[in-house]
Amino acid sequence: MLAPQDFQTFVFLDLESTGLPPDRPRIAELCLFAVHRRSLLQQPPLDAAGPPRLPRILDQLTLCVDPLQPFTPGAADITGLSRQGLEENGKQGLDQAVARALEGFLARQATPLCLVAHNGFAYDFPLLRTELARVGAELPPGSGCLDTLRAMKELGLGGPGGYGLGALFRGLFGKDPDKAHSAEGDVRTLLALFLAKAPQLMGWAARKARAWEDLPPMYPPSAQ
Repeated sequence: MLAPQDFQTFVFLDLESTGLPPDRPRIAELCLFAVHRRSLLQQPPLDAAGPPRLPRILDQLTLCVDPLQPFTPGAADITGLSRQGLEENGKQGLDQAVARALEGFLARQATPLCLVAHNGFAYDFPLLRTELARVGAELPPGSGCLDTLRAMKELGLGGPGGYGLGALFRGLFGKDPDKAHSAEGDVRTLLALFLAKAPQLMGWAARKARAWEDLPPMYPPSAQ
């Protein structure tokens, strides 16, 4: 359990994978944007021109990995990825090299830090925990986790279209997000939504973020 705190860095995360939780999915693509709280709070007011510009100062990490198992047909259609395509492009599985890249990326950020994902409590965080446990790795202890789906619902920040990432984006900005269901595209969409509601979401995170180590894996790593 995390004590209330003002996080200094918010790390926006999205994963693309081979399927849904009952399929025991594997990660095929991940993207992280790290943004300091100062940049999140110093955005100009929103106007009718569309979504806010992303902060000039941010760190980004995007990786494609071989999931070492086939995609479900639905996941292949949505993501545009296939195991064959990843293999043909020489991508390796999620291994110690990926874990070290994540560790190094997060080590560069001002602490305390908070991971942010839409539907993160049910999907992104548990799946990432499973995959890291498979290679004997973890994220920094004490890292916070913010699920913007949960936060938006509790704060009443949704619109008539519901609380899906695309629906929230359309409700706020009147257009569809770009490059949906690519890890980087969805992180850009998530960050734009966060910027539009930054004070409310950062306040929710300070009170209700969960500790990374308190979130259970999606499934035991040895199960596959």
